[in-house]
Amino acid sequence: MRLALKPMRFPNLTIVAVSFLFWLAGMLISPEAHAKTQIQLSNLSYQDCPEEYKGGLLSYNSNAASCFMVTGQAKNPSDKTIYDADVYGRIYDANGNPVMQNRTRVGSISEVPPGVSEFRLRISVPANQPTPLQLEQFKASGFSSRVSPRSGF
Repeated sequence: MRLALKPMRFPNLTIVAVSFLFWLAGMLISPEAHAKTQIQLSNLSYQDCPEEYKGGLLSYNSNAASCFMVTGQAKNPSDKTIYDADVYGRIYDANGNPVMQNRTRVGSISEVPPGVSEFRLRISVPANQPTPLQLEQFKASGFSSRVSPRSGF
């Protein structure tokens, strides 16, 4: 009994080559869009929100919330403006309990120019968590071009 061997089928090399060329062109045209820039955050503090920010606040679990503004300085080491920098950190109440359960992203900074600049972001904290708050391990990173188009909202 003879076994008939079927020839092996390889993916169409044209498709593979074209896919590679598109990938390579994307890397060469906008390499900065693929690399995040780390932003150093320092001189962190917080205070109550101004009245215009306080209306109808609820925390992430739909309970009453307190409004605070986290402020500080952001150091962008690059020579380009960084957009939509995500800010991560840990926030604890006066008893050492986490303020934001199961998440470390606390907000974003829309633009960080080269060098050192001031920033502020609003946070909502469940009203039953005692102050003073402890701000720890804050850092940020973003891109030198907008990652997604902005809507008019």
